[in-house]
Amino acid sequence: MALRHAVLAALLDGEYSGYQLAKAFDVGVANFWHALPQQLYAELTRLEKEGLVAGRQVVQETRPNKRLFHVTDAGRAALEEFAAAASKPSSIRDDLLVKVQVADRIGTASVIEQLEERACVAEGKIELLGKLLRHMRGDADEEEFLRRGERIGPYLTGLRGLAFEQGHRDWCLRIAAVLRERRTARAER
Repeated sequence: MALRHAVLAALLDGEYSGYQLAKAFDVGVANFWHALPQQLYAELTRLEKEGLVAGRQVVQETRPNKRLFHVTDAGRAALEEFAAAASKPSSIRDDLLVKVQVADRIGTASVIEQLEERACVAEGKIELLGKLLRHMRGDADEEEFLRRGERIGPYLTGLRGLAFEQGHRDWCLRIAAVLRERRTARAER
């Protein structure tokens, strides 16, 4: 997947400025695609040149003018084509896993600390995603929302992000505990 598809997907929900798009990415898309604001602005420029998004200038009295972008018919067609194409299997690429892999050959104190930090970060994301999901479904319970909700795509990706973060948190805490127990057992010998 290219950043372009994530940007087009985010713009399906409405017209956004680059700033608003960056905020939308932080909240709703960051659980499956990370992009810096500069990357988003550059991608919007490319997409507009290719006719996949259109922008319009909004004059503001007390603030600088802004440009709002929306997906064009060509952009929707590009998303349709993208959705129909086969997806590659996902893979993990994480330097912390390399550190864990060599943990029985090196000191583990810093690895344990990093695992616990990651667990805390995951916990924060779990909380954020939980709030976001509750906001999306409003008064409906989850099953009702999944059956009858108007727009469930962002909710479904939010569920995946939540499951990922929960699994990541649990794994980090378990591995930190295993390494700590092994370190203590070695020290007692």
